[in-house]
Amino acid sequence: MNRLDPSRWFASSYAIPGLLAGAGFLLHLLFLNRYGIFRDELYYLACGEHMDWGYVDQPPFVALVAAFSRTMLGDSLYAIRLIPALAGAGVVFLAGLVAKLLGGGRFAQALAALAVILAPVNLFLHHILSMNVFDHLFWALAAWLVIRIIQTEQPRYWIFLGLVMGLGLQNKISMLFFGFGLTAGLLLTRHRRWLKTPWPWIAAGIAGLIFLPHILWQIHYGWPTLEFMRNARLHKMTPMSPLQFLGVAITEMHPLGFLILALGIGHFLWHRQNHRYRVMGWLFLAVFGLLIVQQGKPYYLSPTYPFMFAGGAVALEGFIRKGWLRAAVLVIILIGGLLTTPLTLPVLSPEQFIRYAQALGLSHESGERHEMGPLPQHYADQFGWEEMVEKIAQAYHSLPPEDQVKCAIYVENYGEAGAIDFLGRKHGLPKAICAHNSYYLWGPRGYTGEIIIELNDDEDFEDLQRHYDQVERRGQVYHPYAMPYENNLSVYLCRGLKRPLAKIWPMLKHYI
Repeated sequence: MNRLDPSRWFASSYAIPGLLAGAGFLLHLLFLNRYGIFRDELYYLACGEHMDWGYVDQPPFVALVAAFSRTMLGDSLYAIRLIPALAGAGVVFLAGLVAKLLGGGRFAQALAALAVILAPVNLFLHHILSMNVFDHLFWALAAWLVIRIIQTEQPRYWIFLGLVMGLGLQNKISMLFFGFGLTAGLLLTRHRRWLKTPWPWIAAGIAGLIFLPHILWQIHYGWPTLEFMRNARLHKMTPMSPLQFLGVAITEMHPLGFLILALGIGHFLWHRQNHRYRVMGWLFLAVFGLLIVQQGKPYYLSPTYPFMFAGGAVALEGFIRKGWLRAAVLVIILIGGLLTTPLTLPVLSPEQFIRYAQALGLSHESGERHEMGPLPQHYADQFGWEEMVEKIAQAYHSLPPEDQVKCAIYVENYGEAGAIDFLGRKHGLPKAICAHNSYYLWGPRGYTGEIIIELNDDEDFEDLQRHYDQVERRGQVYHPYAMPYENNLSVYLCRGLKRPLAKIWPMLKHYI
């Protein structure tokens, strides 16, 4: 038979994971530009224009991806979101491979991959440019490597694990959760014997060495990420009880996905033949417990889903022997997943989505202390940016040229600032200044405060008058689907800041 014969590939163990990874990628490709650009994407694109070893709220990996995609692919939504969609496909593929490593056949591989594709949290996180899709990829690859270490006893996999965890840390510090869970899993199983060898410590050293530049960056700037995390817990995130956390997590992974994950916990912890993989079950429980104690957001648990779905899929394959029953399970998972797909992937127009959510009796909660509008936050944050930038551009271009060169555009948060930086180019706007997160570190860009366009709430008008010699209202921003706190904001033209901008800049800092 010809080595390149497609029938050989379809008969291989990579066929099912590969086909479903391709299907997941195509699903995202169809809707990449259905809505607008997401708030956090605007920020990461701005970070990509200020390459450094760190940022207030994340390590540098996502900024590097943003800079690379813009340089190589351009500025369209397809270009910005193509690499994340490919990374998401990689997560699907690895879920299928983990199921295979655990002894699963084609049914288990297909079930694990489908569960990853259709989990509501993944449909959103694999759709946009953010740290999270790459976090999923690094965790899935690390889980695959741990299982290979268990199966082969070959120390070289520890070196690869160290490399993956180091890169994962340069993407998101929550990779430390994986390290915590793995350590707990090793200590609680017979694999603790590995801790008596140099290899886990070599892996930790490699990861630490790769992560070291970001640690040095944190030291240089006074550990801003710790301040950011503390402020987020105190002023932004809504506290949850363990039951509330679990309830949201079940919704985010899909109730059917939760059944698979529960089977995965049982499979890893109590299956007699696969008892050597018990470390994975303890890893999950340790991460789950840590997030409960730390009051983390439920989606922080989502990087564990690919390998836990794989374990559950293998367990279910052992229970279900008949082919038609296996086919029925896959159909149920597919239909159940498609019913919830519009909740996190923009397959419907906003109007259609609102009617769909109302028909299902769903309410919108963000897990943060914000008033909600007609759309959930993950959709609302993709609307209103163009309209905001246009209003600011009208105010800016109403100025004579000699005033434009002295005019700063000051906004309150990184989404607004990122929108001006990214979307404002076609309107001839200068870069924004902002004291939110990493924008604070980038400073006032040499502006004195002589002329400033501010985007602010009408309730702050009197406060603006106390700080400037002259304040004029030049327009108002509104979009029916934007977040309420981004709506009905006024564009103010302010002249004569009473104190130099450089002197008051340290007082404007807000990390949250």
